[in-house]
Amino acid sequence: MVPITNKILNRLAKEKSPYLQQHAANPVDWYPWGDEAFAAAKAADKPILLSIGYSTCHWCHVMERESFSDPEVAAAVNETFIAVKVDREERPDLDGIYMTVCQAMTGSGGWPLTIIMTHEKIPFFAGTYFPKKSSFGRIGLLELTEKIRKLWTTRREELLAVATHNLAVLKETEVKRTGVELQPDILDRGFSQLAEAYDGRHGGFGFAPKFPTPHHLLFLLRYWQRTGEKQALAMVEHTLTAMRNGGIYDHLGFGFHRYSTDERWFAPHFEKMLYDQAMLLLAYLEAYQVTGNNYFRQTAEEMYTYLTTVMRDDSGGFYSAEDADSEGVEGKYYLWSWPEVAQLLNPEEAQLVTAYFNLVKDGNFRGLELPDGANILYVTAELSTVAQRLGVNPAQAEELLASAKAKLLAYRQQRVPPFKDEKILTDWNGLLLAALAKGGQVLQAKEWVQTAEETARFLLSEMRTPDGGLWHRYYRGEAGIHGFLEDYAFLIWGLLELYAATFETRYLTEALALNTFLERNFLDQAQGGYFQTAVNAEKVLVRQKELYDGAVPSGNSVMLLNLLKLARITGDPSLQQEAERSSVFFGDRVEQIPVNYTQFLSALDFAFGPGREIVIVGQRGEEMTERMLALLQTSYNPRTIGLFRPAAEEKPVLTRLVPFTKELTALAGKTTAYVCQNYQCSAPTNDWDRFQQMVQW
Repeated sequence: MVPITNKILNRLAKEKSPYLQQHAANPVDWYPWGDEAFAAAKAADKPILLSIGYSTCHWCHVMERESFSDPEVAAAVNETFIAVKVDREERPDLDGIYMTVCQAMTGSGGWPLTIIMTHEKIPFFAGTYFPKKSSFGRIGLLELTEKIRKLWTTRREELLAVATHNLAVLKETEVKRTGVELQPDILDRGFSQLAEAYDGRHGGFGFAPKFPTPHHLLFLLRYWQRTGEKQALAMVEHTLTAMRNGGIYDHLGFGFHRYSTDERWFAPHFEKMLYDQAMLLLAYLEAYQVTGNNYFRQTAEEMYTYLTTVMRDDSGGFYSAEDADSEGVEGKYYLWSWPEVAQLLNPEEAQLVTAYFNLVKDGNFRGLELPDGANILYVTAELSTVAQRLGVNPAQAEELLASAKAKLLAYRQQRVPPFKDEKILTDWNGLLLAALAKGGQVLQAKEWVQTAEETARFLLSEMRTPDGGLWHRYYRGEAGIHGFLEDYAFLIWGLLELYAATFETRYLTEALALNTFLERNFLDQAQGGYFQTAVNAEKVLVRQKELYDGAVPSGNSVMLLNLLKLARITGDPSLQQEAERSSVFFGDRVEQIPVNYTQFLSALDFAFGPGREIVIVGQRGEEMTERMLALLQTSYNPRTIGLFRPAAEEKPVLTRLVPFTKELTALAGKTTAYVCQNYQCSAPTNDWDRFQQMVQW
């Protein structure tokens, strides 16, 4: 909501986006994206200043305070431009287009994203953050505005020539591609490139700033399972352990911060994003499946606690993010001084916490806006090792740590918390639905499954449009903005995982219905692959097809795996053919730099096989049925499709959706398993030992 203020509010005060509302009291005469803004620019013969960001973006806040709240800057901007604000999380289509321009023009990109363009929405200048005044080689917004004003008045044809060139560059993405049929060796190349980028000392990939990139880890687990390559698994284990121990993890309230500003996961950028929690949850769950490492299980369970106690709305959906800043200072909410810890804890607790979380009197962290003495909590040794060093009994150390953490968390909760973006996005909730359902399977946790079902119920009711499509955004009781590719792709993924957790056919039915809607409205019928926007959506400069697996996987990467799974489940050859067409269309991009498309590689791993379908025929609640289903759910078999057919059902829904199960019966009235591999089926069995051998290959 817009804060109470004596200032005159601009047009953004009526918007649903928390990010736009954060700018509602600016003296800048902001417009939301829409026809009114473009008509005003045309009538006034002014260029448009387009500013794109999101509510928990630290440098967006800085630019808002430093420039957009400043009367001098506002006067210059209002005189020169029609100013338009966009929330990138509400309009990922616009963000994708103009970020492509920024990267092409400047070689880099980020948020806040600053674009200057004509009233026809064609850009001729791009950048990111601009201070009020020029400093250290970075042009200030005042100087930039004056330069654009003069160029628009005296040399407009040069600006329009740049705009024409940028539009041509954007439209190159629409050119028909020759396509490449990818071979299994692309998985080897993807692994080799990850191994090359791997930080053997600290875990993770590349240098500072270092991002979690959990889809890299999910691919590596599949590569390990396919090849037995020990290094692939070691990279996953090391990275997940290092992140969990580092300052990027919130050791008191749980959940992961956005990224690490250094190479060792120590000093985070403190915002927390829902999509990071979802993807990392999947990585920790699958790593636990593979290794049985309880540290990974504990991390997943702690993340679940954070999500359900802090980020969940009463509707069943989950909020988008928590800010990095508190009281205008990044990280202030999460940092600790030595005197605070000493005052809150008894001597034994303080001694243990100081040693275990590496606190020092002068502080272990420095920030531009922070006083000296600030500490980030991070771990460098196991608790048992710290306890031994301190001469403390391991069991007592566990008790002391739990007691101390509870006290510190209770105290922290009295501080001014970071801003929470309470909009609910279908795509990010779809990712989390997949993670929650996966957790229900791996951990055999009924509470996780119940939470997942409540989330699915919300998404399938409140986020459905009258024509059977999806809304993208929900905020305080109101849904809006027609869905994008990722909304459909991620929700289908979540529904497939929820079917695997519950074996309720209604989730397969919903997934197939959404896939049909996607095919009719988003599929490129001529070349293959999916556009980010529907055929009847607002006309933008280009309809992009995203593939890069960045902070979140691309919709096309996820849809490749969705199509392959749905094809295997239903036996519908058209779904398999569409997956093949998509793979060929994007093949040349993946062939060039496979490491940029690791979610796509995970889908290819499924496609190349060997794959299996395992059908259990029995009655829910019967002991052998539940044992078989539980083994199917807890075993790491990423290329296996699991199905359940009730032995006695008057109108079996599964046989309608999955025709090949029609003739499968419970032999001698006992729970029976059917296993098919590479289009060949083994003899059915109701022997437990034989079933174990078939599942755990």
